[in-house]
Amino acid sequence: MLNCAVLMGRLVADPELRTTTSGISVTSFRIAVDHSFVRQGEERQADFIDIVAWRQTADFVCRYFRKGSMIAVQGSIQTRSYEDKQGNKRTAVEVVADNVSFCGSKAESGTTGGTRPYENAAPAAAPAVSFASGNMGDFESIEDDDDSLPF
Repeated sequence: MLNCAVLMGRLVADPELRTTTSGISVTSFRIAVDHSFVRQGEERQADFIDIVAWRQTADFVCRYFRKGSMIAVQGSIQTRSYEDKQGNKRTAVEVVADNVSFCGSKAESGTTGGTRPYENAAPAAAPAVSFASGNMGDFESIEDDDDSLPF
């Protein structure tokens, strides 16, 4: 059996990190995923998909994503039943995120203000490497008179 969902959309609200009674991080958020087809003269429609992320994935989402951020989510679809405040039985359908990734640029995500920890890190200084000045004496010619080499 196969249960795999891959989605890309924008967060409709800031994710909030919660912790279970056993200390496990969890967050629930919703993304808007645009329909790929738009009828002429109509506005683009979107589906609103509920996502749940656990542990390090939840921490990652809450740390780096905000309302309007483009996000890619890979996970599985899960259904669960519950009873609402009026006593009616309901079914929730959500994607349990296994992996999430950034999509789009920093400017699109609204992260140009330098408030994210990864933005202020200085790039590592590495010496420039030039292969054009290499010494060919470092390489040895292989003679293959008996066709024993596989290439």
